[in-house]
Order: sequence, then C-alpha cells, then structure tokens
Amino acid sequence: MNFNVKPNYSILLMSVRKGAPYSDKIDRKTNTLIYEGHDSPRNLSNSPKEVDQPLTTPKGSLTENGKFFTAAQAYKLKLTQHPHRVKVYEKIQNGIWCYKGFYNLIDAKIERNSGRGVFKFYLQPVEIKTLKKEKLIPFNRIIPTQVKIEVWKRDEGHCIICGAKQNLHYDHDLPFSKGGTSLTSQNVRILCLKCNLRKSNKILTIPPFLFT
Repeated sequence: MNFNVKPNYSILLMSVRKGAPYSDKIDRKTNTLIYEGHDSPRNLSNSPKEVDQPLTTPKGSLTENGKFFTAAQAYKLKLTQHPHRVKVYEKIQNGIWCYKGFYNLIDAKIERNSGRGVFKFYLQPVEIKTLKKEKLIPFNRIIPTQVKIEVWKRDEGHCIICGAKQNLHYDHDLPFSKGGTSLTSQNVRILCLKCNLRKSNKILTIPPFLFT
C-alpha cells in the first residue's frame, strides 16, 4: 500500500492467488475489488495475524491503512467531491506483476475476522477519459487472473510478434470495441508496448505455428 505515491493517485499491489498473505477478492457481480488491509509489522507484534490491523502508528500518525481508510470515508461522507484514485498491480506468478488499471476507492470498512479487526477497501475500475470525466469499466472487459496466467504460460512471457520480454501488455486479438471477449485465453495475447501501439484496434493475424 502506497498512499499518494504520486500527486494524483495511490498504488496498491494485490493478489488473489492461493497462499497470498492477504485475502484480496473480486466481486464478479459488481466488478468491485475488495482489498484487505495490511497487518501490524513484525517489529511491533510477534503474531501480526492475531492482532487488529493498525489504523495508526505507535506515535499516533496514520498508517497506510489509516490513510486509505480516511480517504474512503471522506468520499463516503461526501466531504470530497471525487473518490480517491488508485493504480492497481496484480501478482499473477512469483516475480510477475501485471498492471490492472485505475480504480476508484469508494468505501472502506473494519470487519471482525477471527476476533481481530481487519480493513476491507472497496474499489471499482474506471476508464479515465479526462481528469474530470471517467466511466466504470464493464466486467467483461477486464481480463480475469486465470486467463492472464494461461496466456502467460502459453506465450512464454514474451511478445508474440517481436519476442520482446520488456514492457509487455495483455492484448485482445479481436478488439473489445469490436466485440472481442476478455473471458477466454483464445482471444488474449501478449504484446510489447511498441507492437501493441502499432496494432491499435486492428485484428491481429498470427501465424498458427506460434501456438503449436
């Protein structure tokens, strides 16, 4: 959790993989990301999973949990006009993080879990048009984690056009704007930034031997 790491947004690193240290979830009905707050650091607690996740530090300043919680409550109580914006990255494999897009922090709660207080942050994905205008992204546009994992393994972690292994993106073969789906690996490919920009919203023709 990194609050206001940039002037206009914060950053969250999430994971829904089995064995992840926190219980992040995605509500498929509402397309809401439910992000779990962070535990007390080990230098303050020998059993961080057994004590409340901290709102403040021992000196009284807000923790990262506290900063996100305060921002969410300010929007919920209409103390601010716009929700706090968050850039999200998702861990899909060890050492591999995928840019997941921008989200609006719309709510936050403290829930009781096994007798301790745990923060839950609620975020909805947005497509930014301008600094003042944005719209919610529909569920079927976001590529599910399992599809990303399948595509990464199939394409062996490199651009299928030029073979680059840096600045990689998940791209729709049949563009979403033309009816392409995000929900199956058959319509998702890995491209580098350069090849992705060159393709734009065109349909990509790939020699079949690349997938044999």
